[in-house]
Amino acid sequence: MPTPSPFETQTAAYDDWFDANDGVYRTELAALECALEDVAVDADTQALEVGVGTGRFAAPLDIPVGIDPAQSPLERATDRGVSTARGVVESLPVADNALNLLLFVTVLSFVDDLEAALQEARRVLASDGTLVIAILDRASPGGQVYQEHKDEDPFYADAEFLRADEVCTALEEAGFTVEQRLQAVFGDPTEIDADAEPDVREGHGDGLFAVIRADPTGV
Repeated sequence: MPTPSPFETQTAAYDDWFDANDGVYRTELAALECALEDVAVDADTQALEVGVGTGRFAAPLDIPVGIDPAQSPLERATDRGVSTARGVVESLPVADNALNLLLFVTVLSFVDDLEAALQEARRVLASDGTLVIAILDRASPGGQVYQEHKDEDPFYADAEFLRADEVCTALEEAGFTVEQRLQAVFGDPTEIDADAEPDVREGHGDGLFAVIRADPTGV
């Protein structure tokens, strides 16, 4: 029998992390908001977060629908006003060219086939759609620490942390044009003050939290 996912069995601990690390959480949200600044998200937007978890990003970003392979986190996402369904990134329950916006927040570290995941994203996005990806950048100083100690964390023990530059290359190979690169969470995340102004910068390589916005190529 497969070992249950820690996201399924330790949902409360996962969800509580965002409250205990509010400064990091607000900074990550700010980076995503910067990436979405020119993207209209309203009642008519067909938007989806893949790997929605407990809805900590979808809800404040007004992403109406989220999918996740784990049922327990989805119950909390539903409580936060997100419509949910079980599903995985490699096989999205979405018609071709149906979405205006697709959001992946740290989910790509858990996929078995990055190429297949990005090709699936390309399939479901409309020609004028937008893909926003956030990862914990392995090339950053903070990412190197996460990589070294990931086996000590039940949620990241099975993760394969990616570099922002390799994700950008994979996006281009999957039929996307990278439009924006942002980074946040510099230095030791535990030292980020909950009341501090979020620090979001262009580029990647220094910040642990890397955000990449890409559009389908050839539109």
